[in-house]
Amino acid sequence: MFRDLAGETIGVTGANGFVGRAVVAAILGGGGTPVALVRDERAAALTDARDIRAVGDIDGSTQWLPHLRGCSIVIHLAARVHVMAESEADPLSAFLRVNRDGSRKLAEDCAEAGVHRLVFASSVKVNGEETGYGGGGHAAPFTEADDPAPQDAYGQSKWEAEKALFEIAANTGLDVSIVRPPLVYGPGVGGNMHRLLALVHKGIPLPLAAIDNRRSLIGVRNLADLLILAGQHPRAGGRVFLARDRLDLSTPDLIRALARALGTRARLFPVPVSLLRFAGKLVGRSAEINRLSTSLQVSIDAAENELGWVPPVTEAMEFEAMARVYLKGRGTV
Repeated sequence: MFRDLAGETIGVTGANGFVGRAVVAAILGGGGTPVALVRDERAAALTDARDIRAVGDIDGSTQWLPHLRGCSIVIHLAARVHVMAESEADPLSAFLRVNRDGSRKLAEDCAEAGVHRLVFASSVKVNGEETGYGGGGHAAPFTEADDPAPQDAYGQSKWEAEKALFEIAANTGLDVSIVRPPLVYGPGVGGNMHRLLALVHKGIPLPLAAIDNRRSLIGVRNLADLLILAGQHPRAGGRVFLARDRLDLSTPDLIRALARALGTRARLFPVPVSLLRFAGKLVGRSAEINRLSTSLQVSIDAAENELGWVPPVTEAMEFEAMARVYLKGRGTV
């Protein structure tokens, strides 16, 4: 499944993160040389890259240039993804400082360093939060041609970063390619997916059987493959590509798939979605209930037709790999 990367030196920002580790593994598997561009050298224990270059904090003043030597491609994954404190008065400014300003400075330094292409990992949140399966939201799966409609500070910062990168590309000749993934899952995942895995593994009954939605997801190894292809393919420059696996899943089907991978039984019972949303408001979990109950689908026609991309890892393979790592971490395998 690895692409031929012999002779390629590829810089990876955030190489010590969940997606970054998969990208580094894919570069090594293809015979390439990954360069880990990380905040500090404590990341050395979290990446398989041997060439580790600490760039410090990421914002509009980061000095990327000395660390880009030898890199023909740079895959930019490092980002601020969460509000660090609910008390922050202006979370958008904090997101913009890292996600827009840090990315703009990276692109400027890539152009000066002679990097051939910068691949930016953006987010489907640039498109919006919901599509129309089952009613509501955007009428059809999101495409690259849709007008951006970010709904939160993170999505807005990613959209602002995209615009800044294409502006620099126009002014310098730097090749820029952008990939917008939905929810990413796979071995070592954290966050909400890890919490859902734990609930399913513990056999906790979940009141989600009545949900009829469709969500696009992407396995981390499929995303790594597409990011690398976007760095190599001659037609990827100057383009935006949405990303997903082959299949879209309902929330109940996702839970059943997790249960199969864990070797257990999905425990689902029906509760009307309206009641779930009411309960979510009462306990301050509206955003989480909305993600579980609404649809968000994307089209990958552009990646398939223009880049010839086919997701190399099936959903079952990625769920099984994710479950193995989860169970190993709990000492049950």
